[in-house]
Amino acid sequence: MPVITFDYDDLKELGIDIDREKLLDVLPMMGSDIEDFDDESIKVEFFPNRPDLLSVEGVARSLRGFLGIEKGMPSYDVHDSGVEVTVDESVLDVRPYLGMAVIEDVQFTDKKLKQVMEFQEDLHWVIGRDRRKVAIGIHDLDRVEPPFLYSGVEPEGVTFTPLDSVCEMTPHEILEEHPKGVSYAHLLRDHDRYPLITDKNGDVLSMPPIINGELTKLTVNTRRILVDVTGTDDRAVRQTLNIICTSFAEAGGRIGSVRVKRPDGELHLPDLTPREMRVSVSEASRITGLELSADEVMDLLMKARMDARRTSDDEVVAVIPAYRVDILHEVDLVENIAVQHCIGRIEPELPDIATIAEEDTWSRADASIREVMVGLGFQEVMSLMLTSEENHYRRMRLEEDERVEVAQPISQDRTMIRKSLLNGLLEFFEDNKHEDLPQKIFEVGDVVYIDPESETRSRVVKKLACAVTHSSAGFTEIKSLAAAVVENLGYEFRIEPLEHPSFIEGRCAAIESEGKSSAIVGFFGEVHPEVVTNFNLEYPVIALEIEFKEK
Repeated sequence: MPVITFDYDDLKELGIDIDREKLLDVLPMMGSDIEDFDDESIKVEFFPNRPDLLSVEGVARSLRGFLGIEKGMPSYDVHDSGVEVTVDESVLDVRPYLGMAVIEDVQFTDKKLKQVMEFQEDLHWVIGRDRRKVAIGIHDLDRVEPPFLYSGVEPEGVTFTPLDSVCEMTPHEILEEHPKGVSYAHLLRDHDRYPLITDKNGDVLSMPPIINGELTKLTVNTRRILVDVTGTDDRAVRQTLNIICTSFAEAGGRIGSVRVKRPDGELHLPDLTPREMRVSVSEASRITGLELSADEVMDLLMKARMDARRTSDDEVVAVIPAYRVDILHEVDLVENIAVQHCIGRIEPELPDIATIAEEDTWSRADASIREVMVGLGFQEVMSLMLTSEENHYRRMRLEEDERVEVAQPISQDRTMIRKSLLNGLLEFFEDNKHEDLPQKIFEVGDVVYIDPESETRSRVVKKLACAVTHSSAGFTEIKSLAAAVVENLGYEFRIEPLEHPSFIEGRCAAIESEGKSSAIVGFFGEVHPEVVTNFNLEYPVIALEIEFKEK
């Protein structure tokens, strides 16, 4: 989860003079986890559903409400900066959406520059999905001249000096040679044109989503900044821009709107128009266990830095500021009500429910599978259902396809729900390279597929996977193991040759079988050397994965 570090003096400069011990008591009640602290600073972890709290300015804004120093929705003036940017059609197939804003009267120190960069990177993965969905650029506006152009250029079409470099490079060279380019090249590699933001004179500000130009690098002398947010999701782009702009405004910056000329129309961004949502007083009381009145609900929402008005004794309308992107449903408002009341003051109660439990069919089947695998000399591991595109696809030599993604992941390696168990087993091998060989491990667990025909648009599938690593692991061994596993589970099976990107060509097979109440499909073979190398392993790996289907 994202962790931010700030000094106690930072809070004082933002209007909060609070005793350290009281601060340590208050922050957890706001939904944070204190990682570390000393006499000067504190390191705090926030859940990614609150990206507005990833800067000290956002923390101070919420603290002022929680402590009763200020109530209601903050007001931010937005003036017309006169700056324009044109989104060219050449970029629509690559990264079509752009948001831009001007912030004036900023004051930077070396510490503040570091905080801004950390804020930017936290937003990159909390909202931006590691820059795939959203990427951010922050520039010294006085180094360039508007109007600006956001367009797609050919890989060798232009040269500029990327951030923290001393020589000019083409976009293609940046992807091949610059550290940031190498890290994020996969975001652009399938396109024949690369996004670029340039000014009136053709000077390059940024190559989204890879890197900014050295020309507009922020310094302690910067007083006016230009914020650009590009991405593949228009809503996420606008939300990110709103969070950044309001954070700077909390520190005294003046927000200037930019005229964004898109092929489908014009926008003036940022758009800080609040939205409204209704909350039932009786429902809030039921969920929290508190006896609340409409006036109390209004007061608690205002402490959460929203505006509120009463429409009846049982209904309150919350006016939600543009930076609160986490409010999606009435229950989110109820959560804010509970937080502002103080979770620690709510008395816990045992539910008045009586149940009779019994083991379900699949759990009994799991026990049988585990018994077979342990009997074959395997050790069970249990990994998280959440994984990442990097581990699930790229390190396994697989092409990305449809999957269930986490809207607000808590970390960069937990961004999607797994569709396979194999990468989890390889990660286990990677973490246990120091242990003796051979290593034989298995896992029984659920995976999730996209299913448009399902009401939930997802389908949960039971799988078994096992893997073995040692110096002489080969196809003959995994074939024998596959046969032993399937036969001990009571299936008659057939195998056929299979080409699979994660396995060596010619050393992989598909396996199918049908039983009385279920069927299995799967594959086994020798893991491809590139995959072995991707997981930093030193010895061959053989693996099996089968899926169980109820008839």
